[in-house]
Amino acid sequence: MNATTPPDSIETRRLFVGACVALIATSVAFATVGAVMLALKRDFVLTNEQVGWIGGAALWGFAVSQLVFAPLCDTLGMRFLVRMAWVAHVAGVLTMILATGFWMLFGGALVIAMGNGLVEAACNPLVATLFPSNKTVKLNQFHVWFPGGVVLGGLAAYGLDAVGVGAWQSKLALILIPTALYGVMLLRRPFPATEGVQAGVSVGETFKAALATPFMWVMLIAMAMTASVELGPNRWVPAVLEAGGMPGILVLVWISGLMALLRYRAGDVVHRLSPTGVLLSSSILAGLGLLGLYNWGHGIMAFVAATVFAVGVCYFWPTMLGVVSERVPRSGALGLGLMGTVGMATVGLITAPQMGRIADEYANQRLPAEETIALLRTASRELADSPSPDAQTAAEAAHTMVMAYETYDLLPAPETANALRAVTSTIDHPELADRAQAILGPADNYGGRVSFLYLVPLCGVLAFLFGTMYVRDRRAGGYAVTAIGSGAGST
Repeated sequence: MNATTPPDSIETRRLFVGACVALIATSVAFATVGAVMLALKRDFVLTNEQVGWIGGAALWGFAVSQLVFAPLCDTLGMRFLVRMAWVAHVAGVLTMILATGFWMLFGGALVIAMGNGLVEAACNPLVATLFPSNKTVKLNQFHVWFPGGVVLGGLAAYGLDAVGVGAWQSKLALILIPTALYGVMLLRRPFPATEGVQAGVSVGETFKAALATPFMWVMLIAMAMTASVELGPNRWVPAVLEAGGMPGILVLVWISGLMALLRYRAGDVVHRLSPTGVLLSSSILAGLGLLGLYNWGHGIMAFVAATVFAVGVCYFWPTMLGVVSERVPRSGALGLGLMGTVGMATVGLITAPQMGRIADEYANQRLPAEETIALLRTASRELADSPSPDAQTAAEAAHTMVMAYETYDLLPAPETANALRAVTSTIDHPELADRAQAILGPADNYGGRVSFLYLVPLCGVLAFLFGTMYVRDRRAGGYAVTAIGSGAGST
């Protein structure tokens, strides 16, 4: 395929469809890792913070691969990056399936995420190259398949539970299905040169546009916040709402399905509001949705809050990429890669683990002390003589927490919740497991909802920032796109 291939050609459509399937693989990975977080927490007796690190690795690994390979996209070619992504997806899934503890889970999630980052490092500039006159809309339509893939992966995971094949390893194996498909569709297909290579933009000019343009730095800072607001809560919604008695994965499927539908119709919204108007509206709605998720942890109102949240965050990621590609076009693949790097690194290294830490702290405050200690005393007696290693581990953890409470008159955090989780995993003592879950569930639900509340101020900052951009655009006569040959970019 050469640089003159028209946007509606058969080869263009084939590449676009293949890129969408590759993005489905990344989103199925997102959905299934999110779907198994509660199971991992129980089976491996992990804290919320450790689970946050696993979930975070599945995000900041994306940032690592983008940071390393996006600057090399023009040199190595987009197809080479797609091939590396395919290898990473296969290797990461197998590592997690065969994991024996936290570090293998963490490593597998990290490798999967690096594959996800390689997909976006290649496919975002691919879409921008294929559709140079309609980047924001086509990037939104490409990113339909991130929430679309979450829907497919989430429903498949729920279906495995429904038919009794609910092992978390089976859910992770779902990632291999779209991985195999995009391998067949893309690994041997010719790719065009990137838009920057076609325009004759040198590597030095690309770095100058990406790093020396004030507007680019504003957008990088904003990307850290928009990614935190979108991906941080989405990572925790299934586990938090499931702890409150709702089918959390189905709520995530609903959020993702609505996001996919709205992104598919992005053209009408972007043309009516302009990209900066879309970002302003998104900030306001996302903040309202997070407030709702904090106030209502279960029932119909939690569903309504999740809906408002979905409408708020659905346009964030692709519109941020579109604005950078349209207003700082000479930054090319590097600019798009930096945006993804900053967004995912912030969520993976800061937002997801900190949400886990906040959830641990506030969940512990909601544990009823007398009821918890009574249950742990019973568990330490009844499980001590069990032949099951899991039951003996739970008995030891329960006894340790009882001793700590009697010594210091407090429930240690997060060790007390971990002891309860150990009891919930003792399948040969279902009555004790049910009692422990009845205590732990509402506490985990509350802690998770408080972590949502901590993100609301970011929405206020974003509303101010995008509101300023929107007003400036209106005063200048409307949103303007910068041609790739007109200089470094917009300021």
